[in-house]
Amino acid sequence: MRNRFSSLFLLLALAACQPSGQEGRQEQKQSNLLAEMGAIVPPGENREYSYTDKQDAYYYGRTHAQVNDDWFSGWNVRTRRIFKDYNLLLDGEPLDRTQATAIVYPHLLRREYGDAVEELALFDFHRVLSIHLEPAEGQSMAISLIGEAIQFEKYEDAVAFFRHSEYPDMLLGITTRQSASTGMVEKDSLSYLQADAAAQGFFIALDSTESAVISLLAEAQQNDEAWLAERQQRMERLISELNYFESSDKQLTQAIRWNILTLDQLITRQTGYGIYAGLPWFNDYWGRDLFISLPGACLVTGQFEVARNILSDFAKYQNTDENSSNYGRVPNRLRPGEAIYNTTDGSPRFVIALQQYVQYSGDTAIIRELYPAVKRATEGVLKYWVDDKSYLTHDAADTWMDARIDQPNVPAEEKLPWSPRGNRANDIQALWYGQLQASIFFANHLGEAGDSKRWIGVAKKLRNNFIKDFLVEGQAILADRLRVDGTPDFTLRPNQLFALDFIKNDSLRFAITRQVWEGLVYPWGVASLNQEHPEFHPFHENPDYYHKDAAYHNGAVWLWNNGIAMQRLLEAGQADMAYALFDNMSRMTLEMGAVGSLSENTDALPRPGADWPKLSGTFLQAWSNAEYLRVWYEYFMGIQPLATDQALRLHPIIPNAVLDFRARERVFNGFVEGEYKKETGKRTFRYTFRELEAVLLFQVDTFATRTLRVKDGDVLLVFPDEPAPYVELNGTERFELEADSKRADERALEDQIFKGLHFARPHLLPGLGALSGKDWLKQKREREAAIH
Repeated sequence: MRNRFSSLFLLLALAACQPSGQEGRQEQKQSNLLAEMGAIVPPGENREYSYTDKQDAYYYGRTHAQVNDDWFSGWNVRTRRIFKDYNLLLDGEPLDRTQATAIVYPHLLRREYGDAVEELALFDFHRVLSIHLEPAEGQSMAISLIGEAIQFEKYEDAVAFFRHSEYPDMLLGITTRQSASTGMVEKDSLSYLQADAAAQGFFIALDSTESAVISLLAEAQQNDEAWLAERQQRMERLISELNYFESSDKQLTQAIRWNILTLDQLITRQTGYGIYAGLPWFNDYWGRDLFISLPGACLVTGQFEVARNILSDFAKYQNTDENSSNYGRVPNRLRPGEAIYNTTDGSPRFVIALQQYVQYSGDTAIIRELYPAVKRATEGVLKYWVDDKSYLTHDAADTWMDARIDQPNVPAEEKLPWSPRGNRANDIQALWYGQLQASIFFANHLGEAGDSKRWIGVAKKLRNNFIKDFLVEGQAILADRLRVDGTPDFTLRPNQLFALDFIKNDSLRFAITRQVWEGLVYPWGVASLNQEHPEFHPFHENPDYYHKDAAYHNGAVWLWNNGIAMQRLLEAGQADMAYALFDNMSRMTLEMGAVGSLSENTDALPRPGADWPKLSGTFLQAWSNAEYLRVWYEYFMGIQPLATDQALRLHPIIPNAVLDFRARERVFNGFVEGEYKKETGKRTFRYTFRELEAVLLFQVDTFATRTLRVKDGDVLLVFPDEPAPYVELNGTERFELEADSKRADERALEDQIFKGLHFARPHLLPGLGALSGKDWLKQKREREAAIH
């Protein structure tokens, strides 16, 4: 498998990361953790990388592109692209990036040339770029900005000012990092700020006035070392204190750490606290994406305060107009100066995420604070969108499969859907049911008996009707949606994985899971449509035949769906197959695309002559990273907090390929530290509880759940493979792990149903409509609309 990927990902020893002299001035400050995460990208490769300032800006580049012309490349601030790249000269000649060795760290990019070292960094909450350049002694250096709309304005007092023609309210300034002799030079129609070697590189700052830019540059010259140290310390704390993971499997260790940190860069304060949906073009908040991402981004990583701020800030943008059909909805998309509400699943996910936050953190005070928002979200649905069967109805493109055909002069909400799922999709009903359950939980907590009783009735009716209308009796078939006329659509899509909680029959639930896995789940991820369907599009971007949005939800793989697919297998005890997909995601994180990131999509099938599909969509997508992390912590490691009951469920399901790990996760007001080892076929678990008092519900394999009360400092050892399996508390109390015949029967059923389980086998069927001519599906949708 490893040979399939072109990128070379090497773990750097600390000594290798600490060159002597001025070239290593910043790198010498790195901790072991960040230094070990450095990804060497040698000449000949050209990987994407990105950094944000945690406020409202990001920089996106490629390690070896001399000029990065990719859309949204360069420095982007508050959804505006300021410039697309910069050019550096030494003694009047460009530094050749194509021949450099690049090292991508979580907090900065380093390029090593034959006679110079360049380091690019952003700072937290400061709108400044740092380009640290250390050439051989005596050389001059110069910098210019590249971009069609960026224009040199003037040079004054060692500062070169530039202005963006489309954003005249923003002024950009460049000055040297250290005091140096400076001036302006022209080369190849570009204006360069030139300086002698004492400059040690440049700072670039953005603000609204000349005085503000000058002040910001001066502040950077004074504080850059402290700013960089603060940035490093924040990252180090996230992967060492709030959350820690280490294994002898270096790929697993580094993939988890990288996914935590690249996901964390998407948590910003652009419009209040929130999470960018993805880079480079989803640098705004999408309600659906944000709340899918919240558990992986903030809860399993222990950032409870950030999660609280996100929930509170997003609730401020809820639609409160009772006369609007969007009443109670949180925004589908929130960006500076704009909030739109055209989605059905954002509000259910908001309410569900609030409950998840409460169970992780134990913060019940937020329930009273946000209960009005919860009630509006639920009552708004009941007022405008629920039918007589308690189904949540919606427009054809108001689920996560939301792509519409670009039709000039047609209002956005009337454009035809590429993947119509109106008007009662299965995942929407599952989310609506989850919203009702969470709302009932909050109402009961606050003693709002009337609300609770009303919502219980709706939930019961919804579940009963779902079983009748979406399932075919005696068959492992679950409809993707009910059409407006009430007929079921049995198209095989991944959405039914979200609806399986409606089904209490284990055999049926597992049979549907197997059907979805073998029909949609490739070794790289979950396709949005099965390859046998006549509307299947094998490649995401294939402009000779169709617009990429035609394939977006009609074949393209979505990595965020890998999370629910793995979860459903783990619920059925099938850890090894689930881990095969997880392990591939780890490799993709480290060896493909943007360093340390998971993309939005891949092609469904490999291109001719390839054995692995192309990445597509955004190069860093929040919910892809987040679901990877959520499933690892909640299902493989099995850590599931139940704070309102002061309980902690531990149900580890460790695959055979994982031999050991050490981990630390924040739970309620404390931490649980776990160690796992597998030696000579015997497993040992060790848990230490810090600043934590809880009822522990421990369950492993087919043994009965063991209930224990644990407190600060307690140590629990588990020996499930001994002749007489047992757990030991604090070295003094020993408890037998008792066999559970019912659980053993359930495992036997699971293993029987999933015997011989395999990934979907990629096959390009001949005669696909998508490859039969230009815009085949678009024309089909237009014909369908004309008929109806």
